[in-house]
Amino acid sequence: MTDDFDYQRAFSRNIGWITESEQHLLKAKRVAIAGLGGVGGAHLLTLTRLGIGHFTLSDFDTFDIENFNRQVGAKISSLGRPKLDTLVEMALDINPDLDIKTLPEGVSPDNVEDFLSGVDVYVDGLDFFVMPVRRAVFAACHRLGIPVTTAAPLGLSTALLNFMPGKMSFEEYFRVEGQEEAEQYLRFFVGLAPARLQQGYLVDPARIDVVAQKGPSTMMACDLCAGVAASQVLKILLKRGKVLAAPWGLQFDAYHNRLSKTWRPGGNNHPLQRLAIAVGKRQLMGMNRPASAPAKPFTPRTPAEKVLDMARWAPSGDNTQPWRFELLDEKRFVIHGSDTRDTVVYDLDGRPSQLALGTLLESVDIAASAQGLKAQVTTRSDADERTPTFDVALHAADAVTPDPLAPYLPVRTAQRRAMSSRPLTQAEKHALEACLPAGYRIRWFEGWEGRWQAARLMFANAKVRLTMPEAYPVHRDIIDWERQFSDDRIPEGAVGTDPVTGKLMRWAMGSWERVRFLNRYFLGTLPPRIQLELIPGLRCAAHMALVAPAPPATLEDNLGAGRAVQRFWLTATRLGLCLQPEMTPLIFARYLREGRTFTHAQDVVSRAQRCRDQFDQLLGEAADKAVFMGRLGESALPPSRSTRPGLDSLLVKPSPPESAGG
Repeated sequence: MTDDFDYQRAFSRNIGWITESEQHLLKAKRVAIAGLGGVGGAHLLTLTRLGIGHFTLSDFDTFDIENFNRQVGAKISSLGRPKLDTLVEMALDINPDLDIKTLPEGVSPDNVEDFLSGVDVYVDGLDFFVMPVRRAVFAACHRLGIPVTTAAPLGLSTALLNFMPGKMSFEEYFRVEGQEEAEQYLRFFVGLAPARLQQGYLVDPARIDVVAQKGPSTMMACDLCAGVAASQVLKILLKRGKVLAAPWGLQFDAYHNRLSKTWRPGGNNHPLQRLAIAVGKRQLMGMNRPASAPAKPFTPRTPAEKVLDMARWAPSGDNTQPWRFELLDEKRFVIHGSDTRDTVVYDLDGRPSQLALGTLLESVDIAASAQGLKAQVTTRSDADERTPTFDVALHAADAVTPDPLAPYLPVRTAQRRAMSSRPLTQAEKHALEACLPAGYRIRWFEGWEGRWQAARLMFANAKVRLTMPEAYPVHRDIIDWERQFSDDRIPEGAVGTDPVTGKLMRWAMGSWERVRFLNRYFLGTLPPRIQLELIPGLRCAAHMALVAPAPPATLEDNLGAGRAVQRFWLTATRLGLCLQPEMTPLIFARYLREGRTFTHAQDVVSRAQRCRDQFDQLLGEAADKAVFMGRLGESALPPSRSTRPGLDSLLVKPSPPESAGG
């Protein structure tokens, strides 16, 4: 207690929505909360600010850094501390007159009646995966005539159920008695939110891990839960306002801007619920099978490791990542480059791989600035052009400011699907042009006519790619089928085709004979070309070509071009724009310009020559100086993307020193 605190003044701003007499009544009431994590901690602080005067609290857990995204008590100063102690301190810091009874050992079937002694309302804050304890608490509340409110955080929504004395019980609603543990969780999940408003925007279902008893969560949902649950407590304690009791429920979803009032007579025995449970068994339970424990994530600690951990997100053709890293000490490392010219028809003379290495070097510079360091990069003169090697030293330097593009290194990705056709603003175009190194410029192809010309070129060029036998092994190997994310290829979800076309493509990729059969008799190239090139080519803000000061001729020219590409792409990401590279017209045009053989199929050569004519007409005098092409536009980040292996997977052991003996 402190002389500075006055209950009436502290909660006087509640008056108006409640009366002074009601505020005094709230002060006299006791609320029990089991679990002080994501929702429980928010419940406690919200109810404390409502003016509740007495609490019974239970939690045996301690705070971990994984709690930071959603738990009000999780902070650096509370790491490793009991959640109960931390939240009690926070509540007493709001109202030092609080009467708080605590159970630091946690609530259990053995102490549940003591936990609920003298309680007016129980607010559920237990973790989703503690079914036996939850069932015991709800059963005791039903037996003792104590009202219960439970508000579940689901995505960006809250789903509310109240269990009132004399009404349907927890067991009568959820019907988990006698079910296996996994099905109990499923029945609880389905019963919490019959409207299922949160479905449709879960971008990574693999993050729901029933085996490890973990799932994704948000602070927004926890805050929504606290507001809704506290409102129920207010109505229950003040005996005013309609309180919905199970089998009635509510769900509000802030993402979809929807409120749903549900009624499920019989609870999970209702036909709609039984159907949802049957579907859930196939979809949710099959998602999590027992597996070996995942490797512990690599945590970068030295400046070199932190820089490389950010830089490894640099783009590369088909996510090939033509680099490996050798750590020398805390501030020095070696980048070992490579190319795929001998196996990939698109990697002409290794230039696309060298372009990717340039994006990596620029990423190293940007990442170093985020650490307050400057990267000194030296290209080894004795290294083969096929395996360029770079020595990197990080130095402290005066007035090093973090590059504003640094946060976007892991965000930048390719968007192969249609984007907004809203034209780029002059401010956006100026920012994209201003980010380039001296001598580089952008050729824009925008408006209906410009987009149509570029889309036609990409549509025609795609037929060259898809009918060329030399490209078949590349296409066969680069797609990671049935994947949303892939750390070394392109996941199927990011390709951009519809499910039917995707299945057809996967079947066709089983052999070149299948591809050729579809191409000859069933217009096999048409669906992917329409979906991957024509529609997205028209539904974008603009196409662009990055033009170098002169035609690139050396390794350094290509590295410099890669640096320009990365700055352009990251700047686009910073502006809220997405981008999809369109590189093959440049590659085939160069093959033909230099008289190089890239296929033995003469019909493919003829198509490529027509595409080259379109390309030269589109770019004019810049045709031989263009180093990168792409389409861009406003778009949400794609839910499926190529990722990267952990840094530890990209490290190689230092080379042993040469022997001094003869």
